[in-house]
Amino acid sequence: MPTWLDDAVLWHVYPLGFVGAETSADDVLGESEGAVQPVRHRLVRLEAWLDYAADLGCSGLLLGPVFASGTHGYDTEDHFRIDPRLGDEADFDRLVAAARARGLRVVLDGVFNHVGRSFPVFAEALRSGPDSPAGRWFRRTGDGPDDYATFEGHHQLVALDHAEPAVADHVTRVLTYWLDRGISGWRLDAAYAVPPSFWRTVLAPARAAHPDAWFLAEVIHGDYAEFATQSTVDSVTQYELWKAIWSSLNDRNLFELEWALRRHGEFLAAELPQTFTGNHDVTRLATRLEDQRHLGHALAVLVCVAGVPTIYAGDEQAFEGTKEEREGGDDAIRPEFPASPADLAPSGWPLYHLHQRLLAFRRRNPWLTHARTTTEHVVNCGLALRSTPAGGDGGGGAAGPETLLLLNLHDEAYDFPVDATGFHVAQTAETTETAATGRGEDTPITTVPAHGWSILLSD
Repeated sequence: MPTWLDDAVLWHVYPLGFVGAETSADDVLGESEGAVQPVRHRLVRLEAWLDYAADLGCSGLLLGPVFASGTHGYDTEDHFRIDPRLGDEADFDRLVAAARARGLRVVLDGVFNHVGRSFPVFAEALRSGPDSPAGRWFRRTGDGPDDYATFEGHHQLVALDHAEPAVADHVTRVLTYWLDRGISGWRLDAAYAVPPSFWRTVLAPARAAHPDAWFLAEVIHGDYAEFATQSTVDSVTQYELWKAIWSSLNDRNLFELEWALRRHGEFLAAELPQTFTGNHDVTRLATRLEDQRHLGHALAVLVCVAGVPTIYAGDEQAFEGTKEEREGGDDAIRPEFPASPADLAPSGWPLYHLHQRLLAFRRRNPWLTHARTTTEHVVNCGLALRSTPAGGDGGGGAAGPETLLLLNLHDEAYDFPVDATGFHVAQTAETTETAATGRGEDTPITTVPAHGWSILLSD
């Protein structure tokens, strides 16, 4: 496991939307048949946000697709070329250098399950036939000239044949090329659709050349630990926890979250999950939550449990947006950002400052990245979670620091029946100073206001 993950917090950006790029390459070319797509040097717009991300408390950028594609970035045309709608390779190198100067690593999104129909090898396969060297790159569904498998029925996304050695060689070259160029890791898009043995094959040489590289697999359902073991990835997207966080808060059923956290603990034996409350594929948290008083509860969970916490750009400002299952249905959750943070609406800054406080707490306590979390108390509207360093006994007797996270969804104050001897209030929904000032001398630290939360830290 790369050691830099020990205190990692990522800011997740979907670049094409962030910089206001055209929806498709055809929009750039217009009616000019055969014209060369002009380069729009837009990646520089991201540089104006690097200090914002660092000040938020992040240590890295998780970038969505940046390679040449026809539309949304997941229909790759050239894995070795930056999308002209974003810029060129020099723009990318400059962004990586600027991020590094601020202590921010860069992780890229690699689409290796499928490619766009304009991918040169596929174009050659259509010309030379399925039995040609190019044709063997792609899975077949029939005997027709264009009977090639697609990703989840999307005609524009042609599925690669991962049993073909040339495909493995290509992916290995892509992984290594961009690691050589200064990135720190890869998100492997739609990894669940690829045989785990393929990832084992291509990751081994990439790791040999870059032992400190991080490999994150997108997996939605199933046994994350088994997938990680078979594929050798470091981390898996923790969709189970994402779902349980917002669903349990909406339903006031914290048993659901408690159950998901038990599963979360089991996964830690095999991988370090990527934890999140939003990303480029799901409805924004501020839209999903029925009571926005619970935004802080969601963030507190993210901070106090093991994993690589990731903030989807805009969620820290309470951006809203609904994911819809239609063409263009991602637009609302992948908006263009203003030229600089100074242009953001004033209403979002209180939540940003809460993120700053909690992410700073997380990075001051890096042991939480690998912590083990156990339940001290659970009712429908109340949950007390104890996190201890990996290897601790989870029962209050472990050496080193511990946290107690208290979540209250009741409409009145709730006194948690837990032993907080040796703990103090470290973070609350209000500032710690405000909480201390408003707390009576006889009020135990285990009493949490209505719809509040507290993080207690051992002395």
